[in-house]
Amino acid sequence: MTSESSTLAGSSPPPVFVTGAAGHVGANLVRRLLDDGVRVRVLLRHEDNNEGLEGLDVERRFGDIRDLDVTRCALEGCRGVYHVAAKISTIEGNRAHRREVFDCNVVGTRNVLQAAREVEAGRVVVTGSFSAVGYDLDNPSAPANETMQFYPMERTMPYERSKSLVEHECWRAAVKGQDVVVATCCAVVGPADFFPSRLGRALCDYSNRKLHAYVDGGFEFVASRDIVEGHLLCMRQGRSGEKYIFSSEYKTISEILDLFEEVSGVPRPCRRIPANMMLVFSEMTSFYLSRFHPSFPQRFTPGAIRLLCKRLHADIGKARRDLGYQPTSIRAAVHEAYAFHYHRNAITNPLAKRPCVTAATPVDTFSPSQAYG
Repeated sequence: MTSESSTLAGSSPPPVFVTGAAGHVGANLVRRLLDDGVRVRVLLRHEDNNEGLEGLDVERRFGDIRDLDVTRCALEGCRGVYHVAAKISTIEGNRAHRREVFDCNVVGTRNVLQAAREVEAGRVVVTGSFSAVGYDLDNPSAPANETMQFYPMERTMPYERSKSLVEHECWRAAVKGQDVVVATCCAVVGPADFFPSRLGRALCDYSNRKLHAYVDGGFEFVASRDIVEGHLLCMRQGRSGEKYIFSSEYKTISEILDLFEEVSGVPRPCRRIPANMMLVFSEMTSFYLSRFHPSFPQRFTPGAIRLLCKRLHADIGKARRDLGYQPTSIRAAVHEAYAFHYHRNAITNPLAKRPCVTAATPVDTFSPSQAYG
């Protein structure tokens, strides 16, 4: 019986399939889908931190997108796919690390697309990365749009290169007639950040007075509510074979620290380290840690510093025109993120302020005015 005839017979519609559902974007996306009354099936790995899905009414399948057969079985019976899963990293790493980035991101995407074709799961929305979008080589801070090709003739991070190849997999599938859309994501800010993300760790470290200096620069940030909305817009009305950039606001690191100070009440560090000096130091430390202590978390990596120094800006005109995308406030997103981490006891500094919002505030109903009260 087809999904259409099952629906006519009174059965519930087929579930939507989500990879990377326990991650920052995925956890927010799943919550929004459930709030909208959508059935959700997720693919998880037993060895991962799946705390982001605890207590949620979702269908769980276990496996790895690097395994085509497992992915195909997990997708069977679904209609609509959000492929969010990715190995995110800002380090060069050792050979094993680079291979893992490639296999998870590129091979994994190829498998999800092929599996979706074979089981006729319908449209696939793939999460892209703004770090894999091209830019004006003569003026890097000029707004970058979807037409700009990723520039591989400079030193880039394995993650950036892998996400560029992810897009190639999408376009190859589109040429074959598959319905696929790329939702390009910037640096995400917001709640349901269980791992946590690099920005989430930075917010907690700042609030716990573990951040004593900073390197200035800038990047495009997107509120978790906005990137979730972007994925839904891509699924509903995006054009197949196209990508759309979703950002909320460009912020310098100094401006982000101002927001951290606002939400936490903790004074910001006064020491700003020149980027060139920090880059030299990070090259040495990252080289050593990547080879001898690969599991040790690295905050200021050479790749992250180079990316911040470019001060890349995003042109979101295409998403506005074609999809009706309307970004919200990064300030509100920082307040939501702070509330989330505070109520999970990740912020242990007794002098840090209580948040103005609660961790239970739904991501799709939170009013920015609540953050300013």
